[in-house]
Amino acid sequence: MANQYVKDYTAKLYQQPTGEKVVLNLLWGDCVRPVANEPEANGRIKVRARGWSGFVKKSALGDKPLLELYFIDVGQGDGVLIVTPDRKHIFIDGGYNRSDQPSGKNAADFVDWKFHEDYGMDSIVIDDMIITHPDADHYGGLWDLINPDEQAELDTPTANVFVKHFYHPGLSWFKSANDSRSLGPKTQNHFTLLLGDKQNIETMLEPNQTGHVVQGEWGKFLKRVVEKAETCQRLSHLSGHLPGYETDKPVKIKVLGPIESTVNGNPALKSLGGESINTNGHSITLRLDYGRTRILLTGDLNTKAQQAILASLAGNEQELACDVAKSCHHGSDDCSFAFLQKINAAVTVISSGDSEGHGHPRPTIVGASAISGYQQLDGDTLLSPMVYSTEIARSYKLGTPLKLILKGVPPQTVEKQTNVDVNFLERSSGGLSNRLKTKPFWPRKIVSGIIYGLVNVRTDGDTILTATLSEQDATWDYKVIKSRFPLVG
Repeated sequence: MANQYVKDYTAKLYQQPTGEKVVLNLLWGDCVRPVANEPEANGRIKVRARGWSGFVKKSALGDKPLLELYFIDVGQGDGVLIVTPDRKHIFIDGGYNRSDQPSGKNAADFVDWKFHEDYGMDSIVIDDMIITHPDADHYGGLWDLINPDEQAELDTPTANVFVKHFYHPGLSWFKSANDSRSLGPKTQNHFTLLLGDKQNIETMLEPNQTGHVVQGEWGKFLKRVVEKAETCQRLSHLSGHLPGYETDKPVKIKVLGPIESTVNGNPALKSLGGESINTNGHSITLRLDYGRTRILLTGDLNTKAQQAILASLAGNEQELACDVAKSCHHGSDDCSFAFLQKINAAVTVISSGDSEGHGHPRPTIVGASAISGYQQLDGDTLLSPMVYSTEIARSYKLGTPLKLILKGVPPQTVEKQTNVDVNFLERSSGGLSNRLKTKPFWPRKIVSGIIYGLVNVRTDGDTILTATLSEQDATWDYKVIKSRFPLVG
């Protein structure tokens, strides 16, 4: 039976064809798979959805898929999965490697869940994998999805993960002949050694005439990418549109950055300052259009990069205006207010970590995202601007331990009054190593559940829904706005 999609903003998945006991709550655009040979009863049909079986009102379902964006809670870093109405999957960044995550999870886990549990598939097909820039808090989750060494953590066999197209910004970490780490040589204050297609990346992974080899963990990731991906390609503002998402397609994706220059007839990227400023500043920047809806994805852009993009769009800065924007660099205060004004987003999503030392999002940027945002009112009620943070959307359920039960023969019970210490390993998000710590077990709290700070965005090209999951009763806290942009094409 053909898949169907939730057409109401929310819908209940009931445990039985009669009664009011709810398994979970579905969201507008959720894909449901009707169970074959199960008759309709009480106006409900049996389906599989989000990895669960249950009954949903037939009247709540339709046959129109939406454009879906999932801003994944990866702690410090970015992770975005885009599902187009024609069911293409675009995976942009993924957070740190799972082993470097305090939660032990990153975007690879979400993508694995999406295909294996939600879709009920035994393979994963990523149509377009995009790394905005070569920093570990962005490529780690992409690597975990295709790395055979991480197979034990995934339900989908790594051999069944397929990547059609891989895109990158060109700027790369290199090791030179004297083993120093850098972004490569510069000519006229521009980086001129840029990675290119699949063959070029393969060349740069081994010693070659340039004297520079792709370095370290970044190199290991790219080695796996060229084994997996059908094609590899560098993107810049001169690319125009992402291949397959041109102006004649329903979903259009325009490449706005990094800003490419030419030095001695060759492509180059201007040095913006220090190494981290350059890797962040030369992030791939994309504007996604569907119907009247515009969505801007900005990687880790900083002030200098934002100013360069504004200069490249001089007289046409409205290209930046959008309904939904992923905040630059996790809400860092290295941000141009003029850039935020041109974005004028109705919804800003900040991907921030709750155990990292950068202090993201900065309070001034939360405020700036609001006052530069697009204002919509319904009478005396503010509809937008809205500012989401994956950190704020995450929640924990805590419990108080009563006793320890040691499952031996015979089992033993350790009562609360007993002096018991617990050894544990603690690592900050992106930390280089674990720290061994010892604490008294009593009166510790037990984390009995986590709701990850996933921010959902759904649109039919006219109406935009944003939603996060409520810890209190596992219902959806959602808002609905209309896009303000004219229909093009």
